[in-house]
Amino acid sequence: MVRVSVLNDCLKTITNAERKGKRQVLIRPSSKVIVKFLRVMQRHGYIGEFEIVDDHRSGKIVVELIGRINKAGVISPRFDLQLGDIETWSANLLPSRQFGFIVLTTSYGIMDHEEAKKKNTGGKILGYFY
Repeated sequence: MVRVSVLNDCLKTITNAERKGKRQVLIRPSSKVIVKFLRVMQRHGYIGEFEIVDDHRSGKIVVELIGRINKAGVISPRFDLQLGDIETWSANLLPSRQFGFIVLTTSYGIMDHEEAKKKNTGGKILGYFY
């Protein structure tokens, strides 16, 4: 069976482990997009430390969970997101304006929607977490 979205598998695994109350979770396979998505989550305090394990194949990541994630998901296909559309997308995807983040891939790298507003740039939407 072919994996369609490695990022989607990763976020589903994290969400399921979080709901079961696990302290850490093993994610495989690894990719650069997953690592950068996890860095955005870590920067906002939704996950703890994570360690990349190189097994000379596709790689694994061990993520420490701290119990803050309610839901994390991928938006597929990766729609274009202009600067003016960020507010409508965040209203549709996130439960509140106070918390939650949409993750975008821009020409400046992978970042959340608030950082994209500060840098005055749009991009393609990867996913969300809250």
